[in-house]
Amino acid sequence: MTVLSVNVNKIAVLRNSRGAHDPDVVTAARACLDAGAHGITVHPRPDARHIRTDDVFALAELTRSYGVEFNLEGNPFAPPRDGYPGFHALCAEARPAQATLVPDGDGQLTSDHGFDFVRERDALREQVSTLKALGCRVSLFADAGADLSAAAASGADRIELYTGPYAEAYASGSADTQLALFAETARAAAAHGMGVNAGHDLSQANLGRFLRDVPNVLEVSIGHALIGEALYAGLEATVKAYLAILDGR
Repeated sequence: MTVLSVNVNKIAVLRNSRGAHDPDVVTAARACLDAGAHGITVHPRPDARHIRTDDVFALAELTRSYGVEFNLEGNPFAPPRDGYPGFHALCAEARPAQATLVPDGDGQLTSDHGFDFVRERDALREQVSTLKALGCRVSLFADAGADLSAAAASGADRIELYTGPYAEAYASGSADTQLALFAETARAAAAHGMGVNAGHDLSQANLGRFLRDVPNVLEVSIGHALIGEALYAGLEATVKAYLAILDGR
């Protein structure tokens, strides 16, 4: 079964745009969990453009109280700075069920590529080992077609397929080639003993096709599209619509 982790970063973007407390990230996350979501994802960035350190700790407490997964994303190589203690420090305090490592820089609007596993294998191995010692399952952001033998050599438990290229191809009506590449990568991950997650630009429109064609997807992390769709239909109805796609594919 594929599970749904809702990324609530965009709730924090709305809150921060006014510099106050509303909309409340924890209240939104609770609404998603009450609607049946299987977990919550956030990706705090060093510039605190959306999720802040205090949000991470509050969401860790919320997900523990619900007995569901908390997935914390971030770049483990980004140095600490004022207001951001560093990814490892956040994980050490929050103890997320899953730590998803993403190679994004400060200037990126959003995550847009996976790791070069061959070049970064040794550096990632050290990061993965430290996080697994904290009790985290570790997932690595990966492009379709990446070298999965090098990814597996890092010791990570899973990859998260960066699905932006698929979503773009789907929107243009030419998804077949991308789907074949993603399916091949998912099978390669399984052959190397790694689980498969997926996320980025997945939506109600394109999720079903992706899951029908790409095998062994354990988890999807969806935020931008889900929160946008919820502006019209509400969080409860939107989360349930995604769960129906997961159940009916």
